[in-house]
Amino acid sequence: MIEAPAELGHQPGVVGVGIDVVDIERMRRALGRTEGFGPRYFTESELARARPEDPAPSLAARFAAKEAVLKALGLGIFDLPLREIEVTGGGGSPPAIRLHATAATAAADRGVRRWLVSLTHDGGVAAAVVVAVASSG
Repeated sequence: MIEAPAELGHQPGVVGVGIDVVDIERMRRALGRTEGFGPRYFTESELARARPEDPAPSLAARFAAKEAVLKALGLGIFDLPLREIEVTGGGGSPPAIRLHATAATAAADRGVRRWLVSLTHDGGVAAAVVVAVASSG
């Protein structure tokens, strides 16, 4: 488990913060090389929301958000199945985090009640910042 910086304890309502970046071309290669890559890491809804002509930018940003969620929880990449972390939104709706199964339990155990998330992709890189919040304030 990764220990959160002591300063986070002084931020009202903040349980953790995570950030991650993903190389879009690397995501494109992974999707093209391994048929099961998409379904292994993304929900059906996430795959459906990606642009059919080039899903790599969207999926890279969502993958970055999944890793950022793990970091915000103080966990490593293999501590929870990434498919249990779903990034919703797109097509005019803001991104949001929806957790399932053991990921939802891990967040509840840490007092997380809601998530703030920002996604971006530009210049061949996708990035995500996630804040785990304990209360509505």
